[in-house]
Amino acid sequence: MTSLKPYLIRSIYDWITDNQLTPHLLVDATHPHATLPEDYIEDDKIVLNIRSAAIQDLSLGNTTIEFNARFNGQPTHILAPVSAVMAIYAKENGKGMVFDQEEEDSTPPPEDNPPRPHLRVVK
Repeated sequence: MTSLKPYLIRSIYDWITDNQLTPHLLVDATHPHATLPEDYIEDDKIVLNIRSAAIQDLSLGNTTIEFNARFNGQPTHILAPVSAVMAIYAKENGKGMVFDQEEEDSTPPPEDNPPRPHLRVVK
């Protein structure tokens, strides 16, 4: 089963931008596959402004979030694995979602799932 997290990130990003707010990501900077500007990391975390006017080429994928931005005038390619995203929220009001930082379960569901209830039309 695919992870729900990237879908939630995309939908909350859409809600934030539809309401003319500024989407921010809180990312765990200790993730080994993250490419982040080290000068802006505090307490092993970084907050990234992903407003379309602040970045270019945003890709909210199922496994990574990537975009190009400028930090201190230097062009930088950002890569944040979805598993490293701790939260997405609107800067102006803090509304959004915080994610559990437990390792994502990549094991498939057991074969002996309980049967699903059958629906029938009742008149």
